[in-house]
Amino acid sequence: MCFSPEGDLAGGIVVTAIGVDALRHLRHRHDHVALAALPLLLGFHQIDEALVWWSLQGVVPRGLGTVAMWIYLVIALVVLPVLVPIVILLLEPTRRRRMRIAPFLALGAVVSAVLLETMVRTGASVRQGSYHLAYSIGLQHGLIVIGLYIVATCGALLASGYRHIVAFGAANVVAVVVLARLSADGFTSLWCAYAAIACGGILLHMRYAKPHRAAPYAVE
Repeated sequence: MCFSPEGDLAGGIVVTAIGVDALRHLRHRHDHVALAALPLLLGFHQIDEALVWWSLQGVVPRGLGTVAMWIYLVIALVVLPVLVPIVILLLEPTRRRRMRIAPFLALGAVVSAVLLETMVRTGASVRQGSYHLAYSIGLQHGLIVIGLYIVATCGALLASGYRHIVAFGAANVVAVVVLARLSADGFTSLWCAYAAIACGGILLHMRYAKPHRAAPYAVE
């Protein structure tokens, strides 16, 4: 999805359509609204990155590309580390299980604040790699901060009381390791592309998980 602007655009359109279809299958599960809407955000995210590509290639004005770059980074680095734990927290039916997610939400908020402060203070830049976009925000101790980012997002999934969400979290951990080894400077772009692809799992859940079957899949 992130190999070209055309790939980002096509992928973004598909993921946005997944989000629309997921919302159509809510079936009065109001606690699933945030989960179903997540593909809409990630679809927009990929479409936005296509503008970043095109600005680097001189297809669209540089100013538009700069705005698109900032939107992309704010969603990836500021919104997602908070939003993912919130989505999982809203799914959990009991206070005890919500309390298990709360530390990951707090950690995500701290990571989000650190990354936002860094971007505002040092600025941001992007360059075109061979098969991805490489974003830079001048982050110090980057490995530690990104490690905490991963703990906040993947940890919230692994701490869920639902087995299918735990399995999804485990798959995300494997994906993180693989993507980090593939490309350090392209991690942000590759990770967000993977997250968009993973929205297919959200659609399957929204389509086939029956409301009255939610509790039996939960584990305390």
